[in-house]
Amino acid sequence: MAKTGRFGLLGGKLGHSLSPEIHAMLATYEYRLYPTEPEGLDAFFADPALDGFNVTIPYKVEAFRRCGERSPAAERIGSVNTVVRRADGTLFGDNTDYFGFLQMAARIGCVFRGKKVVILGTGGASRTVQAAAADGGARAVVCISRKGEETYETLDRHADAEIVVNTTPVGMYPATGVSPVDLTRFPRCEAVLDLIYNPARTALLQQAAALGIDHVGGLYMLVAQALRSAEQFLGAPIPLTEIDRIHDKILRDQKNIVLIGMPGCGKSTVARLLGARTGRPVVDLDACIEAQGTPIPALIAQRGEAEFRRIESAVLRQYAKEKGQIIATGGGAVLLPENRLALRENSTVVLLDAPLAQLATEGRPLSAGGPARLRELHQTRMPLYLETADVTVAVAHDPLLTVQRIEQALD
Repeated sequence: MAKTGRFGLLGGKLGHSLSPEIHAMLATYEYRLYPTEPEGLDAFFADPALDGFNVTIPYKVEAFRRCGERSPAAERIGSVNTVVRRADGTLFGDNTDYFGFLQMAARIGCVFRGKKVVILGTGGASRTVQAAAADGGARAVVCISRKGEETYETLDRHADAEIVVNTTPVGMYPATGVSPVDLTRFPRCEAVLDLIYNPARTALLQQAAALGIDHVGGLYMLVAQALRSAEQFLGAPIPLTEIDRIHDKILRDQKNIVLIGMPGCGKSTVARLLGARTGRPVVDLDACIEAQGTPIPALIAQRGEAEFRRIESAVLRQYAKEKGQIIATGGGAVLLPENRLALRENSTVVLLDAPLAQLATEGRPLSAGGPARLRELHQTRMPLYLETADVTVAVAHDPLLTVQRIEQALD
């Protein structure tokens, strides 16, 4: 779809926005980031060369005020995130976050009619969710904030909530690994929607998965609202199937591939080969630890396994929150619960499963000690490997064949 002119994203500090990447997959028009200070808003909104633009924090309410006409959704919510400049120069504003959130809910079959909805947060995103839930026929919509009538201290009043939506930044990159709420406080909960999209699997979503609750992250909403914005820019419909295509492609491209498994199963070798085939950077966590100055066997001998695990955990969490890498872990990386959480945040986790007789033990103090020690380690760690892994791949004698099996499993 071709469209002349300029489009883009208006905001304060835009950082590493995914919007240009998403819009490039939706259409062929120019789409740029426009980080703008408040004193530059008059010139930006008056620029006739801009055919349209999206709006993010902190200018959605300001955009609402500056648009001469607004969609029903924008009027209902009181904010605008998509602006189109019409031929006569006037501005039309829409709130495509509303559409994006409804598509996000539909992704997991979440229906609001007759349900009690608890929304964490009271900001602009919360207002969008409130409108969507109310329009969807929710029997009750409760907003939780740090201060006010309904707070995190009064959650027990709402133990009957059936849908929980997080609109806060708690758990967002780079401060990952924390959750705004413990889902066990909502024993009737059947759906969890987290508007955060980095990391892909927040701590909240991982708890929902562990409890068997339907859940979805914010990337789907981001892509869906971009599609509706692109339709406004183009003046033409775009197939809704594009949402799934773009969402899945971004996840594939940005998620790390993490290799876990018993010591000596070949994670480092396979990681190097997989990195060469995919062009992704390779991170070997054991090598990163040793780069601090001490070989791991000496580190364990001098400072003990507990100190080694502390260092390993810090290095693991540093790299696991980034994107697009191949990460080879140490055999015991899954032992700490916080490590298992971090490994799954932004990664597809692959378990390399090798026969015990095939495992290398030389130079590995924690797996030395003969077959009995290996069996003991295997019995202790295998349940944790299986809990953490997304897929399991049998290790072949030829590492290239193992790499091919990983590629097939990920496809």
